[in-house]
Amino acid sequence: MNPAVEIPQRPTLYIDGAWTSSSNDKTRPTINPYDARVLTEVDEASPEDAQRAIASARDFFRSSDWPQRSYEDRCALLSRYADLLQAHKPTLAQIETLDTGKTLAESEVDIDDVTNVFRFYAKEALKLQEEKHVSGEPIPESVRSSVIHEPVGVCVLITPWNYPILQLCWKLAPALATGNVVIIKPSEVTPLSTIYLVKLLLEAGFPSRSVQLLTASGASIGPTLTEHEDVDLVSFTGGLATGRNIIRSCAQTVKRCTVELGGKNPNVVFADCDLDWAIDNVLTAVFVHSGQVCSAGARLIVEESIADRLVAGVVERAKQIRMGSGLDPKSETGPLVSAEHLAKVEAYVKIAREEGAQVLCGGTRPDPSQFPDLANGYFFLPTVIDQCDRTMRIVQEETFGPILTVERFKDGDEETAVRLANDTKYGLAGGVQSKDRARAERIARRLRHGTVWVNTYGAYTPQAEWGGYGMSGNGRELGSKGLDEYVETKHLWSETKPGMMDWFKGARM
Repeated sequence: MNPAVEIPQRPTLYIDGAWTSSSNDKTRPTINPYDARVLTEVDEASPEDAQRAIASARDFFRSSDWPQRSYEDRCALLSRYADLLQAHKPTLAQIETLDTGKTLAESEVDIDDVTNVFRFYAKEALKLQEEKHVSGEPIPESVRSSVIHEPVGVCVLITPWNYPILQLCWKLAPALATGNVVIIKPSEVTPLSTIYLVKLLLEAGFPSRSVQLLTASGASIGPTLTEHEDVDLVSFTGGLATGRNIIRSCAQTVKRCTVELGGKNPNVVFADCDLDWAIDNVLTAVFVHSGQVCSAGARLIVEESIADRLVAGVVERAKQIRMGSGLDPKSETGPLVSAEHLAKVEAYVKIAREEGAQVLCGGTRPDPSQFPDLANGYFFLPTVIDQCDRTMRIVQEETFGPILTVERFKDGDEETAVRLANDTKYGLAGGVQSKDRARAERIARRLRHGTVWVNTYGAYTPQAEWGGYGMSGNGRELGSKGLDEYVETKHLWSETKPGMMDWFKGARM
């Protein structure tokens, strides 16, 4: 471990404007997935702690001027926070790498990305302060009709373990820009960068009670957060099963609920692509962060005439991927996040073999005799599985690991390519790769996925919405729609020349 890294220490709960320990004094270890060593202990919030955070957030929203402050005021804080993110980038990146296992380069990119998100919303949110005046028939000339935007209220932000900084800030920036009060619940597996981010919020000048932080497992405080009547919105990024439970919980009090629940994303490759370029595209789409990416191109759907050569090239390159500590600049990818997740990925490969698929490379942990420095960590070799079809669980279910499945379609058969790409209960992202731009655009528009990349894979921008179709979730993050999730829209109808309405004439005295 780098001794210069400032690992956050207890207390790790931030409730009612103060750092505090859990009311039951329970803690939870945070593990470095590279070598399975304990990085530190964090507080395990209790349901009572969650209730106290909700009460503080509700009181602050009702009694403070935070929701009524000007957009200029709040957006200035967003800009200041963006500057702090860049100033603290080296420390934040190292913390993120130690906690998640991803490479330092990936962590640094994440910080740059969320800096852009805060800077985007610092400008975009200013548009909401302008009243939209509505006029024309049948509105009388004496009426001033306008639409205004107000914050939703108390917002619970529940974030995943694979992109702790990124996924929190996608929610945090629009929520705070619009005057909401937030309660943050990071994944219990990777909470450390979130703790640091909250400290930077306070340093930037956000009101002390505009944010609450609860480090805990979802099982311990999740129902309290999602069912409580004083919570107005829940934004969740994570697994499908948990997302379904959260939607059910929110339904009891009819609170807003936005969820992003992952995907099983197709990457459709046509035979006219340059082979080396296509190999690189497929490899990057699936193996970044050891496949622990909700939008990873885990399903290769490839035209038959190029399939054997493309798959062979991907296998050869996959075998050469350098695995190691994320802090080692030579590492190209790191470990899986936990022992539990490693076991899940191993189980999926076992199921694939039982269903008749062919494992061409990987499929196991690294051999400790060849890679002794990886022996204690949660590493899993980049894996390519051929002879797959849509009946197999390895193709249908999100493995969230370094696993690429291969499906093939006959040359020129665009209908089958589209059918395969859309044959999933998810619909988060996908890719189309072809030199024929007209065909690529045509196929892309037919894919039922929230983001589709043409002749590239994985890029995103704060200006464009992110979210999925089907069981990938509902609602959107980023873009102008990302702001809409956190505001209520109010119509004001003001009569400037009030008079008798004369509806009940017979009742007049």
